[in-house]
Amino acid sequence: MGVSVLKKDKLGNENTPQDLLVSSPCPPQKRQKVKEKEKDFVIVRRPRLLREPESGVSWDALPDELLLAIFAYLPLSDLLKVSMICKRWHRLSFDESLWQTLDLTGRNLLPGVIGQLLPAGVTVFRCPRSCIGNPLFKTSKPLRVQHMDLSNCTVSVADLQSILCLCERLQNLSLEGLVLSDDILKSIAKNPGLMRLNLCGCSGFSPEALELMLSSCSMLEELNLSWCDFTATHVKAAVNHVTSKVTQLNLSGYRQNLQIPDVKTLVERCPFLVHLDLSDSVMLKPECFQYFHQLFFLQHLGLSRCYQISPAALVELGEIPTLKTLQVFGIVTDSSLQLLKETLPDVKINCSHFTSIARPTVGSKKNHEIWGIKCRLTLRNPSGL
Repeated sequence: MGVSVLKKDKLGNENTPQDLLVSSPCPPQKRQKVKEKEKDFVIVRRPRLLREPESGVSWDALPDELLLAIFAYLPLSDLLKVSMICKRWHRLSFDESLWQTLDLTGRNLLPGVIGQLLPAGVTVFRCPRSCIGNPLFKTSKPLRVQHMDLSNCTVSVADLQSILCLCERLQNLSLEGLVLSDDILKSIAKNPGLMRLNLCGCSGFSPEALELMLSSCSMLEELNLSWCDFTATHVKAAVNHVTSKVTQLNLSGYRQNLQIPDVKTLVERCPFLVHLDLSDSVMLKPECFQYFHQLFFLQHLGLSRCYQISPAALVELGEIPTLKTLQVFGIVTDSSLQLLKETLPDVKINCSHFTSIARPTVGSKKNHEIWGIKCRLTLRNPSGL
């Protein structure tokens, strides 16, 4: 083999001083052909292209604070996209300051999604009517969630428990229509600051677990236990252990299981009730009206489809000075309703078919708030995550 020779007159621009490149430019050198009989060969380097400095400031030069301020304007879909740019942007895109409020209503959440997003610092989580896969949490640290709506979701009992067992700061919680368990109620009981709880239509837990939860959640102001899969024992556990601080209570839907003695116990235990709904309790009679008179703050009363209460007996309720609304659907005809309205001119009768007690979202379907809080991060187009 021959020896590699780098002749001075064949030097490329790469090793040439900058001033010479400017003053005496030379054309690129031609590559010489190597003859078969020649032992020596020549290497010629291609000239390196000189890059002009780019105008403006590089993204890499921006401080974290400025990038976070920019990311704060991104919708959820774009925020997830920038998290894949580089390690730094991934770290910043999951900063807790960006994930305070999250709305994933009606989504198909694949396994691992909840486990990645909730620990990012979410305090308000709106996720009704979604299909929730296994959260797959990578941490056992308690979540920061304070307001959570999982109403009517498709989620297994085990996966729901894996979420709630990490919640200890809840103030508002809605699990409407879900199958629960004793362990789930024990997890709810670990939130002493809980103020609103909606368990409408829930099932799967024992009276003992209900008793424990109600005894532990002593700050409850609004409680919706309507239409749960309750026995008479469940009802007695509810009226005997609900906190005395509750001001709005829905115990409708218990037909034969809610008795007049239960109303007496409830009124004696909860003297500050402002809104009470006992609809669809067919065992109630006008004899229970005496207990309603003991509620000095009562403004809204629901007795719809309590068929043993006659329209004429309802006139007595007009003697409650604080009463503003009365819902008695199903026990008054149209003609008797008009007469009742004339007899009780200061009370609005049958003005609302549905109760708002402890429910996260009321009114129009366009209302995307959760207990009066609007979520910033939301997906605009329906798709799975």
